[in-house]
Amino acid sequence: MITLDRFILEEERQHPGATGELSMLLMRFGVAGKRISWELAVGGLKRQLGSTGETNVQGEDQKKLDVLANEILLETFDYGGLVSVAASEEMEKIVVFPRATENGRYAILFDPMDGSSNIAVNGTLGTIFSVRPRGQGKETDLLRSGREQVAAGYILFGPATLLVYTCGDGVRLFTLEHSIGEFLLTTGSLRMPAQGRAYAVNEGRSGGWTQPTQAFVDHLKQDGRSYSTRYSGSLVADFHRILLEGGIYLYPAAAGKSSGKLRVLYECHPLAFIAENAGGSATTGTRKVLDVVPDSLHARIPFAIGSAEEVALYERFARGEAQD
Repeated sequence: MITLDRFILEEERQHPGATGELSMLLMRFGVAGKRISWELAVGGLKRQLGSTGETNVQGEDQKKLDVLANEILLETFDYGGLVSVAASEEMEKIVVFPRATENGRYAILFDPMDGSSNIAVNGTLGTIFSVRPRGQGKETDLLRSGREQVAAGYILFGPATLLVYTCGDGVRLFTLEHSIGEFLLTTGSLRMPAQGRAYAVNEGRSGGWTQPTQAFVDHLKQDGRSYSTRYSGSLVADFHRILLEGGIYLYPAAAGKSSGKLRVLYECHPLAFIAENAGGSATTGTRKVLDVVPDSLHARIPFAIGSAEEVALYERFARGEAQD
């Protein structure tokens, strides 16, 4: 029974030049995950499942638990001087932590509650996070390639609470053992299958898809291909299935949304970092997601992520090269 903290510290010992700061930061994500998991478990009893009546910077309805998860993450990292800057899908601007402005080496970016439309129906939810060098501690320092991430991961709140992360040297999976209040190592090195048999996409939006995207999905649905639809309304949940079983998740450009819906910094970059470190891939259709440099904190892109073979096929359709 290897706890998250023990595993991280043992990994740190393999890097003699490590300062221990990244180790402590990753441990803090475990603390935040336990707190958010508890709030989700008692949300109905505490009447925290509804809307705040406000909208976030994206113009989307903000749930009470969106706000609470965001506050928990900010509070968790306003501690220890590890993080100087934080950016969130729920906030228009960055937050600077005064006590770490000079010494904190890292910036964190997060989507505090992915899949919040599932809250009221007890569906699967998640928190996505990314760790980057702080640079000069300015907003522009965050608008960099996804390949500059130091670490990325997510916390999945389902029948079990899972924490998945990578520091660029493999993907780790931990499961929260509630009886002792600790995340325990479940898999030390996750590998995504090179090909799967599932695809996840909101086909209710298919009327606005481009012809190549429609052709690709039609291709997967042809008799004899054995693909099944697996779409839950939670990006983290759908990605986690594909990480374990293979396949592809899509949120493509559509009529009126040529830039897509998903945010580069809070969703696409961190999950693409995990996918590539597990042997998978992520693309906009025309370029690798990790090569994208966003022009703003809340920039969006078309997004496809999953097994190497399905993603490569999607790219061929996007270029007009594939034939049914």
